[in-house]
Amino acid sequence: MEKIQRQYRIRGGLYGLLVGDALGVPYEFHSADEIPPYHEIEMTPPEGFSRAHQGILPGTWSDDGAQALCLLDSLSVCGRFCLGDFSDRLLAWYEEGKWAVDGEVFDVGIQTGEALTAYRSGLAPEKCGILRPDGRGNGALMRTLPLALWHGGTDKELVLAAHDQCRITHGNPCNQVCCALYCLTARYLTAGQEFAPAPARAVKVLRELYREMPDHERELEWSVRPELPWQGNGSGYVVDCLRSAFMILARAESYEEAVKQAVMLGDDTDTTACVVGGLAGIVYGEEGIPVRWLKTLRGREAVEGLLMSVLGN
Repeated sequence: MEKIQRQYRIRGGLYGLLVGDALGVPYEFHSADEIPPYHEIEMTPPEGFSRAHQGILPGTWSDDGAQALCLLDSLSVCGRFCLGDFSDRLLAWYEEGKWAVDGEVFDVGIQTGEALTAYRSGLAPEKCGILRPDGRGNGALMRTLPLALWHGGTDKELVLAAHDQCRITHGNPCNQVCCALYCLTARYLTAGQEFAPAPARAVKVLRELYREMPDHERELEWSVRPELPWQGNGSGYVVDCLRSAFMILARAESYEEAVKQAVMLGDDTDTTACVVGGLAGIVYGEEGIPVRWLKTLRGREAVEGLLMSVLGN
């Protein structure tokens, strides 16, 4: 029974991420006061709403979901995290639409585009993510969940892998810390822990590990500020994105409520709903995701094969 429950949480996490991303896509770039009322937030926005990404069909995940699937694909093929292989798959997404629905790439972050262009030109992947050394967007956080769902090693090994997956596009230590905190929290939720204590447990582990990593310790204590209440505004700043997700998970009572609250923050709606949706999918399981949204989600057939690699790990 415990293994079956874990499988439901893993499936819920991946589909929660993809559904949240797809739900948020048409509302992106709108301020909170422009977002429709709670009961009108659906894959297809209400009539008259000026949706972002005209021409993109409802139920389509964006760069967030595609990059997460690239990561899971790389993990399943390599059997471990391999920066070179993952970077190759991200480049294949950027240039050829790998893991993008219908092979159509849209809404590429500026820092991600610059990093992958540099990688294509021959720059080492660990250097691509620091072309903008102060870049602190949420482009690595949005895709990191598959590490937590797949990884079978120690907490320290998961943390270091979370750091490493940032390096191709978002190498600043702040991004690495946020991804590590998110992955540890997701790991504890997958094991069945309630949400409220999970981030605190993750912070405790990071504080211990970061004693010998002063740059990361500084970012945890002075950027993430885990001693403060989790509050966020749904922006593209990685710390705000993480804080928004934790804020919502602490108060939401269902998957639907969680991702709709993410969209209602406005601004970077697809990524906030993606980051929230991954954790909410773990908490409430695949069965907690509204069937109407799962039926609308495009590209599900391709996802199932990848999920098998996770469930067999």
